[in-house]
Amino acid sequence: MNGPIGAVALVGIGYLIGALPVGVLIGRLVGGVDIRRAGSGRTGATNAMRSLGTRWAAVVFVLDLAKGAVAVLLAMALYQAGPAGSPPLVHAAAGLAAVVGHNWSIFIRFSGGRGVATSAGALLVLAPLTMAVLVPVAAAIVLLTRYVSLASMSAAVLAVPLTVVMLSLGLARAAPVIFGVGAATLIVFAHRDNIVRLRSGTERRWGENERAGSRGRT
Repeated sequence: MNGPIGAVALVGIGYLIGALPVGVLIGRLVGGVDIRRAGSGRTGATNAMRSLGTRWAAVVFVLDLAKGAVAVLLAMALYQAGPAGSPPLVHAAAGLAAVVGHNWSIFIRFSGGRGVATSAGALLVLAPLTMAVLVPVAAAIVLLTRYVSLASMSAAVLAVPLTVVMLSLGLARAAPVIFGVGAATLIVFAHRDNIVRLRSGTERRWGENERAGSRGRT
């Protein structure tokens, strides 16, 4: 694939890869449940844990992460030529499209997750050194605050300046910075309900039991 048509095709394929509703499919296969009917109604690993338990939630996380990585790797493998400097931008666009697909999947009426794992998978390919820093930072935030949503948003936002530093040191390209800005915007937007609950003190912490109503959903 090459040129604008090839780029658009790969971005479209990236969206379709991201749109695969892994959490919903696994929920129906292993538990006969629709995980969208529990907790936040999202399809990601955090919500899958409420219906399927830790083991299957881990599977959902890994597969959601793989969607972002595969979208970028496929673009890297198939996009052969285009305007000068375009291949890295196409790779980043394909990864970002996978995040959009995950959050607004055409297969489940444009619902989905929050894009954290899928963004992480794409960034793992685009800027692995950035991910090497973000993982322990996110883990530390979870351990200190027990807010998964806060860790997710913090890591997403921090990815941008970190990648800029990597760029200035010659360890990354400009395209991952563009991806980081787009992914951070999508992730924070998807967490807007969590932001409200964090500000009001009603956000559920990691490990807390399910409570009645919408209190503390993540």
